[in-house]
Amino acid sequence: MISPEYIVIQGYGSISALGADTETIALSYKAAKPAFQVQSLNNELSPVAALHPQAEVLLNQLKNEKRAFQTLDRSVLMAIYAARQAVAAAGWQQETDIGVNIGSSRGATGLFEEYLTTYLNSGTLPAHTSPVTTLGNISSWVANDLQTQGPLISHSVTCSTALQAIANGFAWLKAGMTSKFLAGGAEAPLTPFTIAQMKAIGIYSTDIDTAFPCRPHNLERKNTFVLGEGAAVFALEKVSADDLMNTTEPVIVLESIGFGFETIASKTGISREGLNFQLAIRDALKKTASTEPIDLVVLHSPGTVAGDSAELHALQAVFGENNLPLLSSNKFLTGHTLGASAALSLEYAIHVLTHQILPNLPFSPIFTVPENININRVLVTAAGFGGNAVALILKRVF
Repeated sequence: MISPEYIVIQGYGSISALGADTETIALSYKAAKPAFQVQSLNNELSPVAALHPQAEVLLNQLKNEKRAFQTLDRSVLMAIYAARQAVAAAGWQQETDIGVNIGSSRGATGLFEEYLTTYLNSGTLPAHTSPVTTLGNISSWVANDLQTQGPLISHSVTCSTALQAIANGFAWLKAGMTSKFLAGGAEAPLTPFTIAQMKAIGIYSTDIDTAFPCRPHNLERKNTFVLGEGAAVFALEKVSADDLMNTTEPVIVLESIGFGFETIASKTGISREGLNFQLAIRDALKKTASTEPIDLVVLHSPGTVAGDSAELHALQAVFGENNLPLLSSNKFLTGHTLGASAALSLEYAIHVLTHQILPNLPFSPIFTVPENININRVLVTAAGFGGNAVALILKRVF
């Protein structure tokens, strides 16, 4: 009899406003203290979730390792940094058969703006402009740095990008087309043009003198979207049930991934009922054989009135208004990192599964946590412009 096989997370790495190593990030989550900064962009003060100061130092050290790194976009450097962490945590330093899929919503935003300014001022561009601003150079440079020989995928599915990357890794491993897979997202959107785009939609937080500039599901029903930057990458591998039973440490298993899509009335819109979320969550639940309850939902909720409300309505439709799992979010700490946001949500889910700690957040009653929690199964959601949504279920196995 063939032993069942599972897709597990063997290791992961990240860099964000929370830090650049697992210890610092765990302390940041435990403290639950936002680390937003106020920057002057377009002659206006705006809250942002820029890299942790220690992380900024480490990213600059990486940039100075090689001459070729000095022309790479910030998003690519963050992806390389996080991927190195993931490979080290998984013990894959000597492996080459590794697939890579690092997604990004905006890609090389910083370099695009820089080179556009150069072109408008001089009519000329450096020869390396094209290769360092293609979306594909994120995964390519990660593979180049790690010297992998597996498939390379770069893509953008707006804010659900990272979970779509995880889904690709899940599928490649299930199909046996590669033995190991690095998947995640990277985003460096703290640029004048990108922030101006978010402000044009009318969702950006104007709160620069509060402890929580980003407040998903706030009682004021106020848009408090804040942009952040970061990257997170996960080392995925197929493991047999026999091997899983022989492990001495808890293992994080990816149970299923569901997808949803709804026809929308506007380019940025979402239905009041959150139909895309409903479809994605039901699809993920349908694809898993487990009947155990979902203990926690790590919400996509970016701090926009319409988006937050739609997601809550979707959860109530699926689970019942009086039967919701615990709800949480990390965006009050990290802001919305666009294509990297779902990867950081997944990291947060793993943190909660590992440490069994959830913060009580004062700005919304839906984030009230009981004294004793036992979280073994988590649903992570993500959605993006265009009506798409993804839901992922993961479980801690002893």
